[in-house]
Amino acid sequence: MSLQSFVSSFTPVHFPRSFSLLSSKLSRPRMSSSTSSSVAIPLPDNRVVLGVGGTSVDFLAAVASYPNPDDKIRTTSLKVQGGGNVGNALTSAARLGLTPRIISKVANDSQGRSIVEELEADGIDTSFLVVSEGGNSPFTYVIVDNKTHTRTCIHTPGSPPMVPDDLSRSNLLSALNGARLVYFDVRLHETALIVAQEAARQNIPILIDAERKREGLDDLLALANYVVCSARFPQEWTEAPSIPSALVSMLLRLPKLRFVIVTLGENGCIMLERCTNEIPDQMEEFEIDSLLGVIKGRKDENINVPTYVSSPAAKLRAEGIGTVCGRLLLGTAEKIPESEIVDTTGAGDAFIGAVLYALCANMPPEKLLPFSSQVAAGCCRALGARSGLPHRTDPRLASFLC
Repeated sequence: MSLQSFVSSFTPVHFPRSFSLLSSKLSRPRMSSSTSSSVAIPLPDNRVVLGVGGTSVDFLAAVASYPNPDDKIRTTSLKVQGGGNVGNALTSAARLGLTPRIISKVANDSQGRSIVEELEADGIDTSFLVVSEGGNSPFTYVIVDNKTHTRTCIHTPGSPPMVPDDLSRSNLLSALNGARLVYFDVRLHETALIVAQEAARQNIPILIDAERKREGLDDLLALANYVVCSARFPQEWTEAPSIPSALVSMLLRLPKLRFVIVTLGENGCIMLERCTNEIPDQMEEFEIDSLLGVIKGRKDENINVPTYVSSPAAKLRAEGIGTVCGRLLLGTAEKIPESEIVDTTGAGDAFIGAVLYALCANMPPEKLLPFSSQVAAGCCRALGARSGLPHRTDPRLASFLC
């Protein structure tokens, strides 16, 4: 079968359920808190998730444009709030209705106390968070460029760092008890590996945030069931010539992996999902870079809300790398009006929080990708990683959660 013939068997672009109703809701003001709280939204039966990694304080300074060396400029706005990949992702998950637990470390200083208070205010269980009597809690200076909608982060790690002895065996088992998923941002890697190994022994699925190469990453990836990564990571890690071929390489090198998602900012995301059924001998085979080109041609540029295009299951070949059986999906991002974009800080963490929810709710990829993109878009409408994170009663999410 040619690629052109293959196009005819593609799943059509997905419109969220009640698309016309959702569009009409988006044109109206957001519901008030009293109205939102009355909306009945089902929750997953098991919604306990455990996150292991970084949480911190973010000092966010928005500026008209990024300064030149030795410049003196003023902020257009300033915000101090919680940050860190795991802290942000679990906050996203909590607002969507999950029950997160966190394993991390802070100091008993003013910043550490504010980190704990903010996490608890969003319903995150901090029972397994380690508090040192000395040292300093992690913090990050974030410069938000209003002109380019970019952010520059200057991070100061916490001290003393977390070590495996900080987490007792009893606390480890208690933290994992009843967990539906465990999520790692690949910080605190020595402690993270101990948690991941125990989670694997208990057959608890593992999701890894592969933002970039970090110490201990390979050991965690070997245990991963799901990976969400940045645009640059797949090729950096595999040395493949393209993102699609790198995804094939990742599935070949990581046999436990069920899917990998690459987030591409305003260009949406790409998912390669492994086939779980036996591969039939007659299944068609296609070169994955060419296939992605065909999928991109099926995308409807006139749709503003997140959608997807998917190939049927096939043998997907990356030249010089190998072949896997799977589906290739392209998810689009919401087209946010320029006037509504405030800050992209934490958008990737928001996306991961939504993926955690989607997995707990057994959402298929066709729903997981647009839903997660919609949550990430909400994050971009406010300063900081958490201010814009939507709650599950947000009308923009209604079609995904009914």
